[in-house]
Amino acid sequence: MRAVLVKKTFLKRFNRRHDKTPKFKRLDDTTTVSGRYNASERNLKQKTLMLVHPQFDPIAFSVGPVSVHWYGLMYLVGFALFWWLGTYRAKKDSWRQMDAEKVEDLLFFGVLGVIIGGRLGYCLFYQPDFYLTYPSQIIRIWDGGMSAHGGILGVIIAMLYFAKTRSINFFTLADFVVPLVPLGLLFGRIGNFINGELWGRVCSPEFVLAMIFPQAADGLPRHPSQLYEATLEGLLLFVVLWIYSKRPRTPGKVAALFCLGYGICRFVVEFFREPDSFLGLQALGLSQGQRLSLPLIVIGVFVWVWAQRSSKR
Repeated sequence: MRAVLVKKTFLKRFNRRHDKTPKFKRLDDTTTVSGRYNASERNLKQKTLMLVHPQFDPIAFSVGPVSVHWYGLMYLVGFALFWWLGTYRAKKDSWRQMDAEKVEDLLFFGVLGVIIGGRLGYCLFYQPDFYLTYPSQIIRIWDGGMSAHGGILGVIIAMLYFAKTRSINFFTLADFVVPLVPLGLLFGRIGNFINGELWGRVCSPEFVLAMIFPQAADGLPRHPSQLYEATLEGLLLFVVLWIYSKRPRTPGKVAALFCLGYGICRFVVEFFREPDSFLGLQALGLSQGQRLSLPLIVIGVFVWVWAQRSSKR
């Protein structure tokens, strides 16, 4: 009898050690369960399975001592698409008052606007006390910290300078630029997702897109809000603006539609995005991103009404 018990114990341990069936993450903890179960059990277990962020290596590749990060590559992809699509439209439609040379010059100023505006916007909008105390930290872009709203503001300043020096109507220029901006936002958010940063708020474990972000170090199911932003303020907004701007519009209308579209998309997605830990929710339960989006929506409405009235004169 004792020999039989020893044999059963040995076989049980052996089977556990050499079990090759797939393992699945559970929602309630980080333990694993065997993939061997019958059909009725499978339906129950599937309810407890969820996505887990892959924890990509943030470095895409290295050349000697120089490491190229995925996030930086996403910026380069956005700038390259701006140049390619902008040049295409400039050559195709003479009424846009642009040409290939102007697109290249505009891209140069736009890159400066995105980087400088995005960095200063983050420092001033999100952590002003820290960066005013340690101003030398502002230039450390490689440590992270960029603001989309600051980047937009930087691009607006760049467009104002470009329009003045090239004698182009500002709103005509803005209407040319804004349909190309969402692609940069799209790839920027993909970069955030690859880095496993700016994750979403805690959600129901049964939600089909619920995902555990190990970087959050809490094992809780969360919304992959980076992908929501990439889809709404990136892909969807690009399609809408690209189609709407195919034919001549009253100067300012395309720009107004961008302000409305981005402001609304960002405001909505912020309900699913985890607020910055050092800020939390602000007055009325709004995040800092929502507070910064409200003025953009107001500007969009104002410019749209102004452009609409201008077209009737």
